Amino acid sequence: MKKAILFLCQGLEEYEASVFTDALGWTTTYGLEPIQLVTVGIRPKIKCAWNFTIEPEYQLNDIDIEEFDALLIPGGMTRSGFYEDAFDERLLSLIRQFDEAGKLIASVCVGAIPIAKSGVLKGRNGTTYHLSETRQDQLRELGVNVIQEAVVIDDNIITSRSPSAAMDVAFAVVERLTSKANVERIKEGMGFIEKSPA
Repeated sequence: MKKAILFLCQGLEEYEASVFTDALGWTTTYGLEPIQLVTVGIRPKIKCAWNFTIEPEYQLNDIDIEEFDALLIPGGMTRSGFYEDAFDERLLSLIRQFDEAGKLIASVCVGAIPIAKSGVLKGRNGTTYHLSETRQDQLRELGVNVIQEAVVIDDNIITSRSPSAAMDVAFAVVERLTSKANVERIKEGMGFIEKSPA
């Protein structure tokens, strides 16, 4: 079974995390091939952007990253402290290790910025929040070729430009980790595509 880390930064946007928990969760109940999702952070409680407080299942120091096939990073809000964790060297090092191993790394919105900050997107294609030139400029300054598309895939790294693309990123993760048939199956179960009559 494939396993993925959902990395929870302080100030994350709840919806951007929930698309991963939902899509990957559906693989375990309705899908053709399950994917195990584990929530990980660097603090015991995470205060989210819109006032939810959540607790990661594991602290980063407590997991063996060799067991995991993907790293998923939701975006968040500056005013809620997102970059306190997003720019923490422990996360940046984790991103580098996943990239060096050719493992899948996926982000929503400004979740792309710590990926770029780690150095692994230098000279590669990516995107981030498109209604703020500041965020796209950050990517450019970090050596990223910014592409104006909702979802950008460069080899093992998936970035996206806003919360509206979040579900597409989650489905892309399911497909990359398992198969197109698996993602079509869960889309059907979740009501994104209509089930054919029997």
